[in-house]
Parts: sequence; C-alpha cells; structure tokens
Amino acid sequence: MSKFSRRDFIKAGAAVGATSFAAGFTPFAIGGATKKVVVVGGGVGGATAAKYIKMADSSIDVTIIEANKDYHTCFFSNEVLSGERELDSLKVGYSGLKKHGINIVHAWVSNIDPKGQVVKTSDGQSFPYDRCVVSPGVDFKWDTVEGFDATIAEAKPHAWLAGEQTITLKKQLHSMKQGGTFIIAPPPNPFRCPPGPGERITQVANYFKVHNPTAKIIAFDPKKGFSKGPWFQNAWERFHGFDSANPTADGMISYHALDGVVAFDAGSNTVTTASGNKVKGDVVNIIPAQKAGTVATASGLTNDKGWCPIDALTFESTMHKNIHIVGDSSVSSPMPKSGYAANSQAKVCAFAVVALLNGDKPGHPTYVNTCYSFISKHEAISVAMVYDYKDGKIVKVDGSGGLTSKEVDAKHLKMRAREAEYAHSWWSNIVDDSWG
Repeated sequence: MSKFSRRDFIKAGAAVGATSFAAGFTPFAIGGATKKVVVVGGGVGGATAAKYIKMADSSIDVTIIEANKDYHTCFFSNEVLSGERELDSLKVGYSGLKKHGINIVHAWVSNIDPKGQVVKTSDGQSFPYDRCVVSPGVDFKWDTVEGFDATIAEAKPHAWLAGEQTITLKKQLHSMKQGGTFIIAPPPNPFRCPPGPGERITQVANYFKVHNPTAKIIAFDPKKGFSKGPWFQNAWERFHGFDSANPTADGMISYHALDGVVAFDAGSNTVTTASGNKVKGDVVNIIPAQKAGTVATASGLTNDKGWCPIDALTFESTMHKNIHIVGDSSVSSPMPKSGYAANSQAKVCAFAVVALLNGDKPGHPTYVNTCYSFISKHEAISVAMVYDYKDGKIVKVDGSGGLTSKEVDAKHLKMRAREAEYAHSWWSNIVDDSWG
C-alpha cells in the first residue's frame, strides 16, 4: 500500500474495534426485564452486529431473522465465473452464531413496525424489540433498463447476489460459442461493491484467454470510470491486449464509458445504449441500478433516493427511532458499499446499541475498510482506508489508506503475490469474525 503499510493497517483495524468498545461502555449484567434486539438480515452486517452485541452483553436477547439457511459471500464470487473457485467455497452457515446464544429464525421479514417496535414475518410471526438492527443488503431498480426485470434476470442473470444466478451466468459463459460476445452493463452509482464490474471483466477475460481466446467482452458503463479502474485496465493491457489510450478499440475487451445500457431485447439478446448503439451479445450481463433492500423500503426507512439515512455515531435511522441500519443500505458515504465496510459499521453499531440499552452514551467511533480483487490466480490488488467521526459525519483519515502499487516489476509482482495470500486470509478472517 502506497501510504500506509499493511502491518499498520491491521494494527489500526484492531484499534478500531478496541477503541469503539472501550469508549462506549463496560459490559455488566443487567437486572430486571430482558432487553431484546432483533437483527433483520444475516449477511455480513447483520451477523457481525448480532455477534458483537451478544459478546458485549450476554444478558441481551439477540435474534437474527434471515430467510436463507446458508449465505454465500458476494466478495470473491466473480472467481466462480472464471472457474477459479466453486460457489460452495463461499458458503457460510449460522451454527457459529447459535453457539454465542443468538436465536436464529429462518423466515422472510415482511415489515418492521417502528411504532409498535415489532418485526413481522410473512409466516405470521411477530418479534418485539427494544432495538432493531437492519442489514437488508440491496434491491434493484427494475425500471431503469427498458425490457429488463426480475423475471428476465432469472434467465439473463445479473449475478450481483451470490447464489444460483452466479452458477447460471458461469454456465452461460463457459458454454458460449467460440468467438462469441459477452456484454456487461455495470450499474450507475451508488451500488454494492464498486470494484466488482472491473473484477468481473477481468475474471471473465482470464477464462476466455484459455478457453475462448477469440471471444469479445464489451462493457457499456453509464459512468466515466470505476473503482480501481486504472489498476484493472493495467491488467487488461498486460494480459489481454487492451489499449487504455483507446479503450473502445476492437480487442478482447472494449470499454465504453458514459454510454450505459438503456434498453434490452431479451428475445434477440440485443442491448441499446444511451448513445443509440444496438449491439447483440451471446451472453448479456445487465447489473441493474440499486437501492436499499426491500424490507427497508416497506418499513419506511428510505429517503427519496432509495437509501437509508442514518446517524453516523450509532447508525440509528433518522427516519425512525430505535432502528439501526448497517451495510449496503445505509447512507454512510464516503465509506463504500462493501463487505468489510459492513463489518466495521456493524461493530460500531453493536457497541452503540449496547451502550444505549445500558443507559450509557456511545463512544467516539472509528471505521475501516479494505477490499481485495484478484486479477489472476496468483495476483491481487487492494484498497484500504480508515475513517473517523467528525461533526456528525464519517470522514476519511488523511494518509491512512492506499492502493496497491501500479508497478509490475519483479519486486512488485512479489508484493502482488503476497496480496493474493492476504486476500485468501482476509476472506477466512472476515467470515470467522462475522459468523464464527
């Protein structure tokens, strides 16, 4: 990392958790009625929040309500498309959280009643709470690309929620005819996992290079660029003949900035772009514009842009009291919508929830994010940042983060190989920290 060594970053990350804990309160047994926390969503944010609330104060009754019995991490799911890993390698369960004394309920949440302080499920159950933590991930704005909706996405998958759609897209890519065309349409900002589209293009290109070397990848992006863009494009140049000076040139990868897909004809697999281009693909991957998860909208937790505004000190909703939102659905810029950001936010939220339930004041929070992307089997790049709380907002700590160097000489390639090792360890550590 260019400004902040990995050892320093890891130490800072550890300090984030320790500082948030120590500054907020000291755990103690509570007399009287049991205090109840209901967590909606068992992804990174929800699982982490539940676990840290229970570890901080075991007297609190903590329940997670999550529809799925298994969770697949979205981070590293692009490697499934290239065949570098199997989807099952990304699967986590909830047995670890049960061992902490957390109640696990597998059901769909239909609504959160902020006045009655009750979470209701589609099968008729009701769960009262003193504090509710909501981590519903993202939902999609299906009206932004004409001719593309949730039904069509089952056959023409976006695969932006790791699971069956990931497998479907993998099969389509691996069975694509020789010399065929793969069209990818990244979403507008903001969206889950900003480096994801660049990583997906890279992983698919790596697969094509070996198995379908005359195939084409055409990206139609409504934005002028994307996270880690120059780093991914550097990899495209090294491995796939991409020309950064002429990104729309004919080659394995062509990238069209500021020309997103506005319409899709599923019958002919043809996209229409904002500039009027009509291009037919053999495999089309439209990643829709995004908003907060469905339950957040149904419960009145979203603003006019479809996201959940929060108090950055506690992640409590500014729309309804006693409800906290962490992860992708929250308005927590400049933090990205990433798994590690959700993990960090959930810890800040957890300690704040326990402090508030104990009649204490939340401590001064700090937050952290890091994100790894594989560009080849043995080479990865990363970005990291530490954040502080100032004047009611989340702000970047100057000089605290950095990006993997763009240099690719022998010395830096060794560093990138280490980044790949760190990435695998990072996945194991965040999974254990969140669900273990």
